[in-house]
This record gives sequence, structure tokens and C-alpha cells, in this order.
Amino acid sequence: HMDDRQKKTLTRHMQKTIADLKGDIEAYKALTQPIAPDDSIGRLTRMEAINSKSINEAALRKARSARSRLESALRTIDSEDFGLCRDCEEPIAFARLMAMPEASLCLACAARRE
Repeated sequence: HMDDRQKKTLTRHMQKTIADLKGDIEAYKALTQPIAPDDSIGRLTRMEAINSKSINEAALRKARSARSRLESALRTIDSEDFGLCRDCEEPIAFARLMAMPEASLCLACAARRE
């Protein structure tokens, strides 16, 4: 299972990623403001702005979801079963947890499910 050094490293990594996501979320919020119909932009530019807005809305949803999963993982990092595969109950590789701290399956079990 994870030693204290790995747990601290993973905790710092999750905290930094959450902080980065919070900044991204604020930026996406600004980019997803309604586009006023009376803006004096051309029709094509307006269509591009609407398309960009929908792309940014999807990115905002994705960032919020990622933040939520990381915050949940951070809350459970001190539990006994954190870092154990929920299927085989073997430890999840530390490299996998660094890449996906919210992972609840080891690579072998995740591959079997696909």
C-alpha cells in the first residue's frame, strides 16, 4: 500500500490540481457569459462566438466534474481502503494514482471492464 511519503506527494498533487482547476473554472465561466443579441458583430462572427461558448460550456462541465472527483478522493485519502482496487482489493499502482487520483480500479481490473 502507499507509504506516508507517497501519500503526501499525492495529496500535494491533488491540491495543486484542484487549485489549477478552480482557476480554469473561473476562466470558463467568463467565457460562457450570454452573448447579447444586440452586439454589433457580424452574423458569422456571432455564430463562431456561439460555437465557442458551447465548447467552453463543455470544458466548464468537464473541469467541474474533475474538481469534484479530486475533492472526493482528497477527502478519502486517509481511509484504509484508499488506493486499493474495489474489485480485486490489491493496491493500485502509485503511478496510476498520480495520473488518476480518483481511480478505484487497478489497471488490470479497469482493462477487464473495457
